[in-house]
Amino acid sequence: MLRTTSTLRAVTATITALLTTAALTSCGTTAASGPEPTQEQTSLGKTEGSVSILAWPGYVEDGSNDPTVDWVSDFETKTGCTVTSKTYGTSDEAINLMKTGDYDVVAASGDATLRLIAGGEVTPVNTDLIPSYAGIFDFLKNQAWNSVDGKAYGVPHGYGANLLMYNTDVVTPPPTSWSVVFDDASQYAGKVTAYDSPIYIADAALYLMTHKPELGIKNPYALDDTQLAAAVDLLKAQRPNVGEYWSDYLKEIQSFTSGDSVVGTTWQVIQNSLAKEGVKTAVVLPEEGATGWSDTWMISSKAKSPNCSYAWLDWIASPEVNAKATAYFGEAPSSQEACTFRDDCEAFHAGDAEYASKIWYWTTPVAKCVDGRTDVTCTDYAKWTAAWQEIKG
Repeated sequence: MLRTTSTLRAVTATITALLTTAALTSCGTTAASGPEPTQEQTSLGKTEGSVSILAWPGYVEDGSNDPTVDWVSDFETKTGCTVTSKTYGTSDEAINLMKTGDYDVVAASGDATLRLIAGGEVTPVNTDLIPSYAGIFDFLKNQAWNSVDGKAYGVPHGYGANLLMYNTDVVTPPPTSWSVVFDDASQYAGKVTAYDSPIYIADAALYLMTHKPELGIKNPYALDDTQLAAAVDLLKAQRPNVGEYWSDYLKEIQSFTSGDSVVGTTWQVIQNSLAKEGVKTAVVLPEEGATGWSDTWMISSKAKSPNCSYAWLDWIASPEVNAKATAYFGEAPSSQEACTFRDDCEAFHAGDAEYASKIWYWTTPVAKCVDGRTDVTCTDYAKWTAAWQEIKG
């Protein structure tokens, strides 16, 4: 179920906001600090009649934006839980809103989840109370961005990789490595494109994991000062060859259509759109792997409607609903069964565990190294943000 250009335009703010991580605060928080977590529920009771949801645009659709896009109304009818929702534009905004205690449920990206956990804003979830959880791909469960000390803090929503896209007429032979945008970028000077966010530093770190193993990088989100400096140097060397840093993916579509860009980082949904328009581009998950994202539905530790909250987590993870929501957004669903309700799962490599194992899902860089090291302090997102400003000048 590929989205039309008009649909892409309608949700541009959604995906742009999803990946925008500028101006983050409180980035020095570690996943193990903060208040003691609220105990997970052991049983479900009668639903409370309403649930308040905080989410990215496009995640809680009730037909008011598009009459054909609605997975909320049936939930309300089935559960008796009336949904009120609010959208947000950045992870920082979501964290601040969650601190108010006004929301029962939040859809959080990997640059927010650990901070929500550390701040005691969300509670562990009892997955035994969420029947749909059983069908979710194993490679999305109990990961560094959605669990702590073996406790699940939410339900995975969907996922995607940041791929390498290239113009098949210009970039030959077909690239298999990120070297085409890093060490070898000068051959396409001025026509390289890169994602415009401090989180892109992780892409450089991922490349260095393979090409400079002496740096000892084991996780692109766990960089000590020396490792961060190496990634920054690589990005500074790349900078003269970059024609455009993009955050609005419609602009990247336009740039590859016009030929202003011929190689750079992208998303599968962009390639799908270009292919539909006959633009000669292709994508590859390079030999070094790629960064990517996986969002998590989490329950507030102050939830006024915990039973309706659990009902929502089960609903949004149910195959047909998850298929609708992730297709509308442009990402792989969270379960194989959801693919029976979509016709594009193959394009998104949904369920391909080997493919998914090559994706390093966004995780907030924090002072406590997420790679397990205890003999050094890692750089947090505040340092990454300062470094990104330095890189771009």
